[in-house]
Amino acid sequence: MIAISCDNLGFSVGERDILSGVTFALNEGECLGIVGVNGAGKSTLLKMLCGRLAPTSGSVFLKKESRIEMLAQNDAVTGGRTPYEELLSCCEDLLAEEKRLEELSARMEAGDEQAEKQYHSAHDRFLERGGYEFRGRCAGILKSLGFKEEYTVQDVGKFSGGQKTRLALAKILFLSPDILVLDEPTNHLDASTLVWLEDFLRNYKKTVILVSHDRYFLDRVCNKILDIEHGKGRIYNGNYSAFVEKKKKDREIAERHYKNQQREIARIEAYIEQQRRWNRERNIIAAESRQKALDRMEKLERPKDGPDAIRLSFKAGFESGEDVMKVRSLAKSFGTNNLFKDLSFSVQKGDRLFIIGHNGCGKSTLMKILMQRMYPDEGAVDYGYNLTIGYYDQENQNLSENKTVLDELWDTDPSMNNTTVHSALALFNFTQDEVCKRVAVLSGGERARLTFSKLVLKENNLLLLDEPTNHLDIATKEVLEEALTDYEGTLITVSHDRYLIDKLATCILDFDGEEGKPFFFKGSYAEYKHYRALKKDAPTLETAKPIEKISKSKEQYLENKKNQAELRKMKNRLEKARKESEEIEQRLEEISELESINAADYQLLSTLCKEREELEEKLMLLYEEIEELTEKTAN
Repeated sequence: MIAISCDNLGFSVGERDILSGVTFALNEGECLGIVGVNGAGKSTLLKMLCGRLAPTSGSVFLKKESRIEMLAQNDAVTGGRTPYEELLSCCEDLLAEEKRLEELSARMEAGDEQAEKQYHSAHDRFLERGGYEFRGRCAGILKSLGFKEEYTVQDVGKFSGGQKTRLALAKILFLSPDILVLDEPTNHLDASTLVWLEDFLRNYKKTVILVSHDRYFLDRVCNKILDIEHGKGRIYNGNYSAFVEKKKKDREIAERHYKNQQREIARIEAYIEQQRRWNRERNIIAAESRQKALDRMEKLERPKDGPDAIRLSFKAGFESGEDVMKVRSLAKSFGTNNLFKDLSFSVQKGDRLFIIGHNGCGKSTLMKILMQRMYPDEGAVDYGYNLTIGYYDQENQNLSENKTVLDELWDTDPSMNNTTVHSALALFNFTQDEVCKRVAVLSGGERARLTFSKLVLKENNLLLLDEPTNHLDIATKEVLEEALTDYEGTLITVSHDRYLIDKLATCILDFDGEEGKPFFFKGSYAEYKHYRALKKDAPTLETAKPIEKISKSKEQYLENKKNQAELRKMKNRLEKARKESEEIEQRLEEISELESINAADYQLLSTLCKEREELEEKLMLLYEEIEELTEKTAN
């Protein structure tokens, strides 16, 4: 049964269309992921679906008596209560019933027979609504979202912005609405909490609509994807990976159809021009016939290019020494909160060290110590020769709120001229109008782009990046991944982005490592996960059975054999397709001659017209196939 649908939904600001013609429907139990670049209109769409924003066109339909709840990006709780009290505030009716049961119980003990009847009725209703479970559910959700016992008794007014957002997420999950709407729910969540949320949503029996830039999250949770591009929305079945493949194929097909039609139009126009040059009666008739066919043809629009991506490239500058950094017996505490002690590891030139672990374990504190913005209680950090260090702060605190975007970048290197500064900002998609915006009004994504633009101008051979993919859309994340892959310097990164870690890591520092202590591992993230699995499942690492692998030479031989067979098949089909196209072209010429000669025989002309249209359609498909096969056999 359909839980929610929208028909031709649109939103405009003045003459600018943010969204237009968005149409889709979701059944109960489905999970829709909404993707698109920053500023595409994703949050605007969510607000219209929830009634927080009135659309300028179209409509939204909800199943009768459905309850819809939304967590927006900036939704956060205020102070005055503990986290536990915040969640209990969602249960005012159950709390009132609980209090009434206590009153009826006291009256029963006093001998009130009427109270006994009322108690049994109220108790059954209380039991049916989960009256003995709601307190346990509150505690369970808080624990699952990373709130330790010491946090559950603190005033939420003292919490960080990330903790307040997580508490708002806990409240909306506790409410368990019929339609759950989440805008960037993975922000401020560590890896273990992310896994819990993924499992929660996968087992959620009701409808979920969410916006996220976390590709792992979208893959595990969603069974439909709504892609917003150029103000339009298109729905795809399947998870994010399936959507990427389908969108790529659809774009390729659309481009081929457009090119083939343009080629066919050019061929028909050339034929018309040739017949008109001959200027005999039968030539004029043939030209007019083809012109009518051309006028009737439904013209395809040229497929639009995707949104402009930023252009990002890090240069290492001077070459550092082989030993980049050595950390010796570091310890850091804040009051009674011991973050880490006896922490030691070393970093070599070219390493890609990723620091992982739960929120609040000390990852960002370690980065500040490495940058000498904070001092350890014990231990020391030895830096290698010829180091130049660039630092990305996850909260972008190194930006001056009162400066403009232009001035903020220009102050990085005052010797730059006006053209150089504007060109540098243009690489990060800052338009002529946006460069004059004050830093204070920038969105999270814009702040991230500005910080990266400053890093790019300084050629550092060591980059320290603290949650660099926060606030970035998927397209920008992919550009960053490629830039860091090509970076020739050394990288130390704090991240919860599993795609980024999988792709780049050569070393792992896990704050949730063995026996709850930070653990350094030399190897990729996949190798580290395999190591942890062996440690967990096997009595000892030495007794674990090694993974059997096929030899590289044999694997390469089998792959080459398969590719050669496929190539032979494609070449044979290409030759056959070319022969078929030549035969059709020859028949089309014959039909044109017959149409000219028999211009007065309308019955024959009708038969010839039908045959020609069928052949032209078949010819277009052959042209498309020939082009595709030519490209594949040429590579």
